[in-house]
Amino acid sequence: MDVSKLTAKNQVTIPADVRQQLGVKSGDHVAFEVEDGKVIVRKARAIDWAWTAAAGSTLSEWSSDADEEAFRDL
Repeated sequence: MDVSKLTAKNQVTIPADVRQQLGVKSGDHVAFEVEDGKVIVRKARAIDWAWTAAAGSTLSEWSSDADEEAFRDL
C-alpha cells in the first residue's frame, strides 16, 4: 500500500506506481468517487466538447409542452 501526505493546500501526490497502473501523466484529469468510506481514483475520460455542444442543441426538441404532458405520469 502506498501512502501520501496531504499538503497545506489539500493536495496529494499520486505515487508513481499508481500513476503507471492508471495510465495517467502530468496534465491528465483524474476522477474521484467516494463509496462506503473509500475513495476510488480513476483516469477521467476525455470529453468531446464539440459533440457535447452539438448534441445538447438537439435536446430542446424533447422538451415541448406536449412531451411534458405525455410523460408526466411515468
